Amino acid sequence: MNRAITLAVGMAAVAACSSGCSSSGTTASSTPPASTSAATTTAGSAMPSSGAATPAGGAATVKTASSPLGQILVDGSGRTLYLFKADTGTTSTCNGSCAQAWPPQTTTGKPSSSGVTASMVGTITRSDHSTQVTYHGHPLYYFAEDTKPGQTNGQGVNAFGASWYVVSPNGTPVTSAASGTASASAGSTSGGSGY
Repeated sequence: MNRAITLAVGMAAVAACSSGCSSSGTTASSTPPASTSAATTTAGSAMPSSGAATPAGGAATVKTASSPLGQILVDGSGRTLYLFKADTGTTSTCNGSCAQAWPPQTTTGKPSSSGVTASMVGTITRSDHSTQVTYHGHPLYYFAEDTKPGQTNGQGVNAFGASWYVVSPNGTPVTSAASGTASASAGSTSGGSGY
């Protein structure tokens, strides 16, 4: 009887660890389900696949793609990249639960580029010592609710104290809204962005 209880407790611990301990501490570890809401995305929840942020064994890519918002920056897989208006210069202010909802585009080497101004592509070192891609001085991020290439669900969202926008090839935020774009505050604390 005691052995059966011990076995059941051990199996429950393994199951809990496999669901909660599988995160490697990086900001981009697995794909969220389509129903994941940024308002409910918290530390430890699912993120876009690591392949979206950094191709296996290689560097991240920044390129352009056509969208309902015009030409915008995307990664090598076509996933939309965003900037955060709260960031000052090349310093990222999105950490903790913010980085869970808005995972930074990270790289393991020098980022490559296609169809963008290569001299605008750079990197910064984040507080967790990972390397984040920048464009025209803006740290770049994904949105956890963009579950496939081409989605721009984060456009214009006010979250974590400021607005998030897709980025044009000239390095400026695209502030117009596409039809069907999320406009409600997601995962944020209220407060104006000052923009």
